[in-house]
Amino acid sequence: MTRIALGVAYDGSGFCGWQSQPSACGVQDAIEAAIASIAQHAVRVHAAGRTDTGVHASCQVIHFDTESTRPISAWVRGVNANLPETVRIEWAVEVDSAFHARFSAYSRRYEYLLYNAPVASALMAKKSGWFHLPLDYSAMQKAAGYLIGEHDFSTFRASECQASSPVRTMHQAVVTQTKLTENKTYFQFNFSANAFLQHQVRNMIGALIYIGKGAHPPEYMQTLLQSRNRTLSPPTFSPHGLYLIGVGYDAKWGLPIGEREPVTVNKNLSIRI
Repeated sequence: MTRIALGVAYDGSGFCGWQSQPSACGVQDAIEAAIASIAQHAVRVHAAGRTDTGVHASCQVIHFDTESTRPISAWVRGVNANLPETVRIEWAVEVDSAFHARFSAYSRRYEYLLYNAPVASALMAKKSGWFHLPLDYSAMQKAAGYLIGEHDFSTFRASECQASSPVRTMHQAVVTQTKLTENKTYFQFNFSANAFLQHQVRNMIGALIYIGKGAHPPEYMQTLLQSRNRTLSPPTFSPHGLYLIGVGYDAKWGLPIGEREPVTVNKNLSIRI
């Protein structure tokens, strides 16, 4: 058996999340079918992270095992020929059998893109979240700082989360902004951690927005963390602005990935990943 690692990008708008479903609506379903058409046998792929319904990825990493011998380019061009245009394999590498897309990863990086304006964007409806009231940039910056470090993130954990421990180490929690006009702004929230709990980023975004709109002071983020009580935190925010943009691996695996540039916006309301 040969183990192949793939770099994957996808628009999650038309899928019910990453994970395979009986109705075959997951990104995983589309990729497994496309790989099987090249391998000529059924395959099971394993991913660095399971993204939710509507969540996008510019740097998902997966692996699978195959009995077939193919040129490495076949796992890119051949597989892409059998995928919908919203899913693309960007690279393929033969890896040691000890490599695992999930368990060999030491970090994941997510970015959330939020459009802050009185009216939602028609062009970015599935590519960014939206909030209508003005948001305090400085307050959200300060609040995000409380997330850095090792914490019990039970407050931001989905009730159905199956992780064995709620403790995670947040390496980065940064808020930046791109002001388009007086009342139109994009906020970008960057998070890097050793791993994330189910819905953790979307729940943290919900809390940051409540702080940004003035419902709570920045210190409320620390209070939420210490409470370890999900019922005290604001509702889970929309998935549409969430992107998996990086996965960290030891250089020994030989994967062609490094730090990805964050999602960026310009005055024409378009994004670049």
